[in-house]
Amino acid sequence: MFGINGGELLVILVVAVLVIGPTRLPRYAEQLARLTKQARHFLADTRRRVDDELGDEVKDIDWAALDPRKYDPRRIVRDALLDPEPAPAGARTTAAAAGAAAAGHASRAAPATTPLPPGDPAPFDDEAT
Repeated sequence: MFGINGGELLVILVVAVLVIGPTRLPRYAEQLARLTKQARHFLADTRRRVDDELGDEVKDIDWAALDPRKYDPRRIVRDALLDPEPAPAGARTTAAAAGAAAAGHASRAAPATTPLPPGDPAPFDDEAT
């Protein structure tokens, strides 16, 4: 809690009691209790309004998984490398390709990119990060 341990909090409370004095202490305690209740009501109302406005889609989000303190770039890269690449929309599935190859109807696929002629500069995207 704000980097204050129990002993330091106790010293702060004793100093506050001595500075405030016994005559004004009950009034300040009531104000603190009122402020705490108002803060609780404000937070409860805010949570309710956020839930109402965002709807049911947000209720099943695991907020703990989105905690930036759990960010591990090695895990993210490892997970990205281990995920299978999605097949392009026009590509045949591996089972269909294997069946066609077994039937003798396999055709040679065109390369995804065409090679550059010798001496041409590589394409450059100035908007890439």
